[in-house]
Amino acid sequence: MIDRVTEEYFTEDFAAYKTEKEDGNKEKPRCTAIILAAGSGSRMHSAVAKQFLPLKGRPLIWYALHAVEESKIIDDCILVTSEQDIPYVREEIVQKYHFTKVNIITSGGAERYLSVSRALQLIADGRLKCPNEHGYVFIHDGARPFLTEKILEDTYAAAVQYQACVAAVQSKDTVKISDGNGFALSTPDRRSVWNIQTPQVFETSLILQAYERLKNRLPKLQEQGIQVTDDASVVEMFTESRVKLVEASYQNIKITTPEDMKTAEAFLEE
Repeated sequence: MIDRVTEEYFTEDFAAYKTEKEDGNKEKPRCTAIILAAGSGSRMHSAVAKQFLPLKGRPLIWYALHAVEESKIIDDCILVTSEQDIPYVREEIVQKYHFTKVNIITSGGAERYLSVSRALQLIADGRLKCPNEHGYVFIHDGARPFLTEKILEDTYAAAVQYQACVAAVQSKDTVKISDGNGFALSTPDRRSVWNIQTPQVFETSLILQAYERLKNRLPKLQEQGIQVTDDASVVEMFTESRVKLVEASYQNIKITTPEDMKTAEAFLEE
């Protein structure tokens, strides 16, 4: 399944950090994961929320939480789910599988960005057992079961260098820009088109600042019909920081439809 990555796969930046820490010269900044698991099963045609559907004998959300639990990068975790599912998640997921890094289980909002905003507010309010004021925040979809230690290491190294980064892969397909009426308007160079994944990783102070500005501007954005689809977009809109694209894995898929579950099962068979 999802195993720890051996040392030879560490990025150069992470290897340098590891050497410095062993020498006692540098302490790793605190890294908090926000795992989003507040979605519904609408596109899965299921009465059960997709994050709880069984995948090879375990709930789908188990895989992302397992990667976080085993990671040498992540120190603690905020798990965001729907309010009515909090008791189930606490007892049947966190306690049952001994996910000790899950520091807080909280309820999400009607939209993804609202769920992220609630989790970030907990960090800003100092609600974590160990404060994360000068560290990094990893925001990951609980419906992406193939999070690996290498992806965490690579995005961490990029965030340290660039303040903000996202896991991504270059598009395999030709992409067309529509004119809004169903006709092709232009064709961007495929080499410049990336499919964005998670985790999306940011300096704590940067992502807190970006979301605070989003909160203040949200009514105007809604009036203009501007949608917030991911956390990198918030940083792009409300800060001067550029977001680094970090090549991840084509297996780092998000489970959205029943066909995705079949693909995930095939990956796990490998």
